[in-house]
Amino acid sequence: MGYGKHVKKILYGGDYNPEQWPEEVWQEDMRMMKKAHINMVTLNVFSWAALQPDEDTYDFAKLDKIMELVRENGLQACMATSTGAHPAWMAKRHPDILRTENNGMKRKFGGRHNSCPNSPSYRKYAPRLAKELVRRYKDYDNIAAWHVSNEFGGECYCENCGKAFREWLKEKYGTIEEVNRCYNTSFWSHTFYDWDEIVLPNFLSEHFDYDGRNVTMFQGISLDYRRFMSDSILECFRLEYDVLKREMPDTPVTTNLMGFYKELDYQKWGKYMDFVSWDSYPMPDNTPAETALNHDLMRGIGGQDSFVLMEQTPSVTNWHPCCRLKRPGVMRLLSYQAAAHGADAVQFFQIRRTVGACEKFHGAVIDHAGREDTRVFREVTQLGEELERLGDVFLDGRTPAETAVLFDWDNWWAVEYSAGPSVRMKYLDAVSDYYTALHSQNIPVDIIGVEEDLDRYKVVFAPLLYMTKEGYDEKLRRFAANGGTLVTTYFSGIVDEHDLVLPGGYPGKLKDILGIWVEEQDALPEGEANAFVYGGEEYPADILCDILHLQGAGCVSTYQKDFYQGTPVITVNTYGKGKAWYVGTRSSRGFYQTFVNDIIREAGIRGVMETPEGVEAAVRETEKGAVLFLLNHNEKEEEVILEKEYRDLLENTACHSQGRMVLPPKGVKLLWTEKQ
Repeated sequence: MGYGKHVKKILYGGDYNPEQWPEEVWQEDMRMMKKAHINMVTLNVFSWAALQPDEDTYDFAKLDKIMELVRENGLQACMATSTGAHPAWMAKRHPDILRTENNGMKRKFGGRHNSCPNSPSYRKYAPRLAKELVRRYKDYDNIAAWHVSNEFGGECYCENCGKAFREWLKEKYGTIEEVNRCYNTSFWSHTFYDWDEIVLPNFLSEHFDYDGRNVTMFQGISLDYRRFMSDSILECFRLEYDVLKREMPDTPVTTNLMGFYKELDYQKWGKYMDFVSWDSYPMPDNTPAETALNHDLMRGIGGQDSFVLMEQTPSVTNWHPCCRLKRPGVMRLLSYQAAAHGADAVQFFQIRRTVGACEKFHGAVIDHAGREDTRVFREVTQLGEELERLGDVFLDGRTPAETAVLFDWDNWWAVEYSAGPSVRMKYLDAVSDYYTALHSQNIPVDIIGVEEDLDRYKVVFAPLLYMTKEGYDEKLRRFAANGGTLVTTYFSGIVDEHDLVLPGGYPGKLKDILGIWVEEQDALPEGEANAFVYGGEEYPADILCDILHLQGAGCVSTYQKDFYQGTPVITVNTYGKGKAWYVGTRSSRGFYQTFVNDIIREAGIRGVMETPEGVEAAVRETEKGAVLFLLNHNEKEEEVILEKEYRDLLENTACHSQGRMVLPPKGVKLLWTEKQ
């Protein structure tokens, strides 16, 4: 859906905070935005204190001027509700709005993610402000979308959250006996006889610090509290969403997400957002695959095959440990990489650099100098001019993926709450191992959740599938039986959705699909590894080694060392018309490159095109044709050979089949081919 069907161009702009500047600066901002080809601004993100000075007073005088100025200058507006940070007076008069940390400390006013999601005061005043805003500005024809709050996140452990959590548990489990069963409370004499005996899992109860890690003694209740807190914050979004949609039903509503943000189950959130938007701030040393993985995750959670890049920095991110500048061309390169993976709009934080507080050194289109002859402003202008020429060429374009990688927030939480077998085992690392290998071969990939249909895919990678939710084994069984290829790994099929171990041995409900059973798991300390041979090369077996037995599967590779030398480490099982692979350890990038290439080739899947290492090729297909994005992430010039006739969209020139195309360092090409 994006910013709305009435928008037929790539929207370009970012967060604009004129309330932080005297009005004489505003007209200059308008001039400079026009020069940079900016057509969109996100307004009113952090103005709650200015808009509502007390309980019943609302003051929109300055915002009225801003809205008129933006409309007069032909800019689209993404209108925020300002509820990301409550006013000081509200915290003083209604202390229930303040959060309590997991150590029991009650916060005072300050920061921004400091509103308790179960506070009656917050749930009263936030949607009320949204209602006042939408009723005042609903007749503006340039509001392309509404933006609820800002970067929802954090946790609270106050009394209101405790009461709400117990109600959440009653609705989920029905009886206290079922709670006891699912939490295995017979362990350590934890049996509950009444709902009010259940206390929040934090450092006052089940949690403790172990070598700098937040560890829990009862994984079931801690896992549920993560689910509850994500749901509670989602309810706050939905309170404002419902108010906005009642007044402006045809205007889409979003909030800005943050990629692989652990605290919130975005796959659940995506169901309730008209379109997905997110804020991309990769570390300077992130690989292109790491950034692309976040984009593909965001593209998938809304089920719409696109997203809005709501924020990125045009130059520098102020909260990195070392605030390294984006080198010339990198902002443009990363913007097109976002578009290649589904972005229908490119936005920045921020338009004009603020003068005080913690974001005064965060990058901006207009720097403190206020000049248009800066390197950053020139780069922003160049990109704006190019996007304006491109029009709607890739809007609503779909990524033609036949390969999927499974990612599940519940599984993420459960894996890393697990007391064993290894603190080095990280779910996101396991997902990244397979995604990076696919990305390096330019394979289009969907990042999917457990609710997604698998019929459209030829290959599904489900790494570190520790938690097997009710019915998901049946979905995988049907997928393989119908001809699909399933790949899963060590520490899979261990527990159900309550984090209770599935009886009968590992990998639980997946044993028949995989044709194996796992007897033991050997966790290896850092610096120590086993080994195995695959494709004639020896690779390390690191972090965890599953010691397994064949029950119908074929052995592809065996361990080279230790008492389990000669036992299987990689297996493959024929299941119906398909296959199920098991990789019983974590290995190196070289292994994943080779192994994934073999899996993909056997399934008949081709990459978008062959490119030198560091050159990314991605495609978005529309009803009329396809846009091929060629992105050179390297510091040197690279060359690719074209496989068909294209039109260079940025140069407006023809490109011939078998022709050589040169990409400068950090260079970008967008090539168009008509649908046959």
